[in-house]
Amino acid sequence: MSDGLVRCAWAGADPLYVAYHDTEWGVPEFDSRALYEKLVLDGFQAGLSWITILRKRENFRKAFHNFDPEKIARYGKRDFERLMQNEGIIRSNAKIKAAITGAQLWLDIEEKEPGGFTEAIWKHVGGKPLVNRFKSTQQVPAKTAMSEGLAKDLKQRGFNFCGPVIVYAFAQAVGMVNDHVVPCHRHAACAKLGLRPARTAASP
Repeated sequence: MSDGLVRCAWAGADPLYVAYHDTEWGVPEFDSRALYEKLVLDGFQAGLSWITILRKRENFRKAFHNFDPEKIARYGKRDFERLMQNEGIIRSNAKIKAAITGAQLWLDIEEKEPGGFTEAIWKHVGGKPLVNRFKSTQQVPAKTAMSEGLAKDLKQRGFNFCGPVIVYAFAQAVGMVNDHVVPCHRHAACAKLGLRPARTAASP
């Protein structure tokens, strides 16, 4: 990029991808609805590239009522057919069903578990971001013991399209782990955002 800033190599030069890298990726996300949205979108990414999903993200948001789990949980046959006919999203039978099931599971977790979905996710990193210090993208793993544990937890709860590789990409994106390479201008910025007390089930 002509701005002279050092970035993770995967950001490339696509303005949409660069903006995502600079403003979203690695920023700690504690909003339960936003976490559900990202988990669903990462599920749709399975077998595809993230830029493909990113380019369709606004279409997904319109199609899925801005990823409001309470609305999606009530989707019936008519909504399912509407989504399957929507050319602006990924029309996968299994992935759409997984999104609907995920919304129902999200509601159950929010209602029954202290700290809700946010705590269910963030407890796998002790409530605060893990800051890695990789010098190049080649050093960044595709999955870790943490993502394997989170994936197992999600699968046991009934979520689909949440294997350890997908879940690690999710964890990177929502700032559970800071995997910006050290030379990247966002590494220090995201690390600073993570300097907060660990969240517990009792945290607001």
